[in-house]
Amino acid sequence: MGVKEAVRQQFGRAAARYAVSPTHAGGPDLGTLVASVPLPAGSLLDVGTGAGHTAFAFAPHVARVEALDLTQEMLDQVARGARERGISNLRCQLGDAESLPYPDDAFDVVTSRLCAHHFQDVRAFAREVARVLRPGGTFLLMDSMAPEDDALDTFFNAFELLRDASHVRNHSRSQWCRMLADVGFETEHRGDWMLHQEFDAWVERIGTPPTAVAHLHHLFETADARTREAFAIQASPGRVASVGIPSSLIRATRRQ
Repeated sequence: MGVKEAVRQQFGRAAARYAVSPTHAGGPDLGTLVASVPLPAGSLLDVGTGAGHTAFAFAPHVARVEALDLTQEMLDQVARGARERGISNLRCQLGDAESLPYPDDAFDVVTSRLCAHHFQDVRAFAREVARVLRPGGTFLLMDSMAPEDDALDTFFNAFELLRDASHVRNHSRSQWCRMLADVGFETEHRGDWMLHQEFDAWVERIGTPPTAVAHLHHLFETADARTREAFAIQASPGRVASVGIPSSLIRATRRQ
């Protein structure tokens, strides 16, 4: 099975759970995300919108919102959520982050929150964002980010892949900044968060298989002190209580 089909299957099954996930529906980063661009704005594209929480947060402040996702079941949740909230300036679009179905210079703002680690070709994604964003426009990338330390990077990506077979890679903040600079952006670091996840809810939300859950227990229970600190792991023999997901927000401005 290819990566994109794995994403469709995983998130199609989990769409309703993501609609009510506290991490996605709120979280400490969402307010900072909205405050990171001058508002009101004209048009905004939310790439990998999931259940639409970022699109919903921006909708009152922009003229038009496009909510794009690879998974139809997620877009069904977005449409339902928009109706419930009385949002009328939002349109759902089925599409691929690496080949955006929009003309050049189409948007004032592009956002992507907690999803880029599922993209098969993040450089193609970065090029597409630069293409559809007008000169001087703002790209807000908020995602889980690998530590700069190689060993911790390996540990992070290993447990993310165990939890979710559609995971591709968490890049570090410095790697993202280099990729964005290469396609014409000036970047600015806007904040870091440790997204604390209650272990049982975290694996249930995506439907992690029992064998993989057992491997995660072993990985967290046997982690050394440095690794436990880096990922805020709360674990004892036979019990993993919680884990922290390091995340960052990058604001990138397309060069004129």
